Amino acid sequence: MAITVAQQNSKCEPLKKLIREVPDFPKPGILFYDITTLLKDKTGLATLIDAFAEYYIDKKIDLVLGMEARGFIFAPALAYRLNAGFVPVRKPGKLPAATEKLKYDLEYGSNTLEIHKDAIQKGQRVIILDDLLATGGTADATAKLATTLGADIAGFGFVVELDFLNGRDKLKQYDVLSLLHYDK
Repeated sequence: MAITVAQQNSKCEPLKKLIREVPDFPKPGILFYDITTLLKDKTGLATLIDAFAEYYIDKKIDLVLGMEARGFIFAPALAYRLNAGFVPVRKPGKLPAATEKLKYDLEYGSNTLEIHKDAIQKGQRVIILDDLLATGGTADATAKLATTLGADIAGFGFVVELDFLNGRDKLKQYDVLSLLHYDK
């Protein structure tokens, strides 16, 4: 039986102590939340995957899309737990077959994502998974790309959400699960 967002947040809150905070990375004034210290903790990593799986288990998910690069860490493990497939969403030039591309704007420039044209069949239920929800631009672009291929977006999953950047605002039409929240 699936559990609620509030139950997941409460269960995962202790994981914050496993995340290293690195000041002034990648540039001065930025506080970087480094999840590599959480990933190396076998109980912490298992707790994350279990929390995502418990939330999505009853949602009949066909595919889990992982955004490059850290979404690749969590998405295949969750796909396995949900008996679903895994689809990578990559930067340009990384996928070998025909791709669908989407260029999108960021705060300071633009970026492009690609997905194989045959990765999603029309009507397949997908969730999009990544490590961090900041401003929401990459997540929104991934949803647009998946929808172009006919996906039914069942929701988004993030390990960390930086609430003060309001990325969730770009994803209002979707079910969004963020396991850990930071307000500054």
